[in-house]
Amino acid sequence: MMAVKSGKAIHFEEEKVRSMGRTAAGVRGIRLANDNDEVVGMICIEDTTSSVLVVAENGYGKRSAVEDYRITNRGGKGVKTINITEKTGPLISLKNVSDIDDLMVINKSGVTIRIGVDTLRVMGRATQGVRLIKIRENDNIASVAKVPKVEEEDEDSIEISSDDAENNTED
Repeated sequence: MMAVKSGKAIHFEEEKVRSMGRTAAGVRGIRLANDNDEVVGMICIEDTTSSVLVVAENGYGKRSAVEDYRITNRGGKGVKTINITEKTGPLISLKNVSDIDDLMVINKSGVTIRIGVDTLRVMGRATQGVRLIKIRENDNIASVAKVPKVEEEDEDSIEISSDDAENNTED
């Protein structure tokens, strides 16, 4: 599956892309809407129980079921994956996620948040999405990364043995 800035995504089978040499130009995956459009992400879907997460530049994002995207031939225009408006901004990220994942969202101003994917409900394919992070007036999302969920440890449960304390002292 590939997605472009204009909010469209295309889902095609890997077998539709033939093997080529290293110097070959490749084949068209998706047709761009205009000169300002560009591919923002590509994912390989191996598990149909996972969902597709898309994030727009102004902090909006959503999860959709993989089944919502019909399989087509490569080189098409794609189908709407998020409703792009002035409020949401252009699409910047495409990830395949499941409930056991977390997201790290980083703003251009340096603000970083961690969101559990299980807190985002699965929505329809052509909806606008929900606000993942509140963005200040002249700020945008710089990057979105999928990270494994970790169980938080209680600070009181961390013990330092006397041997560790002696080895960490400076002379």
